[in-house]
Amino acid sequence: MSESYERERQNNARLGELSAKVSALRGVTIDIYDNARAQDVIDNTSETFSSMTSQMKGSATRLTRMAASGNKIAILKLSGIIIAVFLVLYYGLKLFF
Repeated sequence: MSESYERERQNNARLGELSAKVSALRGVTIDIYDNARAQDVIDNTSETFSSMTSQMKGSATRLTRMAASGNKIAILKLSGIIIAVFLVLYYGLKLFF
């Protein structure tokens, strides 16, 4: 009887150890999943910024061509856009800092 009780106690101890290992493994798996999801967000953000950069370059190129054509209204529009961007950046940075 004592021998079976000892084996049962050992089995319970090993079951407790196994349960602790499974919990640790679950925690690691969740951490890996969260890290992968965060990496996906970083990749999407990077793609968005690169897309925005190429769009800004295209807009700047079109504005430069428009200003180079010598059209007075186009030059006035370009000046207004530059001033507006400067003011937005100035007040936006002033608001945050």
